[in-house]
Amino acid sequence: MSATGTGWWRWVPLAPATILLLLFLAGPIGYCVWIAFTNTQLTGASGSDFVGLDNFRRAFADDSFRNAVWLTLVFTFVSAVVGQNTLGLALAGLMRAASRPVRTLTGTLVITAWVLPEIVAAFLLYTFFRREGTLNAVLDWLHLPSQNWLFTLPILAVSFANVWRGTAFSMLIYSAALAEIPRDITEAAEVDGASGPRRVWHITLPMIRRSIGTNLMLNTLSTLSVFGLIWAMTRGGPGSRSQTLPVFMYDQAFLKSLIGYGTAVALLLLLVGSLFSIVYLRLMRVEV
Repeated sequence: MSATGTGWWRWVPLAPATILLLLFLAGPIGYCVWIAFTNTQLTGASGSDFVGLDNFRRAFADDSFRNAVWLTLVFTFVSAVVGQNTLGLALAGLMRAASRPVRTLTGTLVITAWVLPEIVAAFLLYTFFRREGTLNAVLDWLHLPSQNWLFTLPILAVSFANVWRGTAFSMLIYSAALAEIPRDITEAAEVDGASGPRRVWHITLPMIRRSIGTNLMLNTLSTLSVFGLIWAMTRGGPGSRSQTLPVFMYDQAFLKSLIGYGTAVALLLLLVGSLFSIVYLRLMRVEV
């Protein structure tokens, strides 16, 4: 048998997986792209007409859409880029220097929040932030002013909830990355008189740069699509003060029955995620 024939047969085992991907992944994505260019609705007039870029023009002219974009960026930056990333790195560093019982206890507590179903975590944080919740009870006990956090600072409340739930992933990524740093390097820097912050800035962070980029990209993409946590805690309210793009998309597509418009918003959300991925990948190309 010729080399070409042998190469062709190597693809035969991949054929079932390729067919399934085309059927259940590429097919629905292609259908969603088509729907985004129509005026399809769940109720009302039957059928759908091709409307071109009207749904996208409507989105960019919609104040509610622009508000959702802004809140999505705030939610992603506060909870993923700053919150989960920084806290995960700090916990990984502290656990590396801590005793075994402390590492076990801390890891168990942090990972427990991560493995909880999203809806369970959302209701736990809802009871924590609500007017009669745990946070205000503690503040009252300390004789400090309390407030209805889900009404006064809803986007920060859901951002904190996302940090609490998702930090474990960053902690695990950074724990593995820090374990690969030779102790000889840090010990030599310490002998040379480098302070703790200087060792972190000039040695630790450059050596785990690729892990930081990977963690930031994965956290950002997962945070952009967070829906259940926000919906269970605030439903995007009060008003639209915590209505991120996934919540706005759900509201337009399923509550207002505007499937075409909601799908167009979903494609724009996909574009935002793609832009973040491109930025992170380009940053990761730079050699240390």
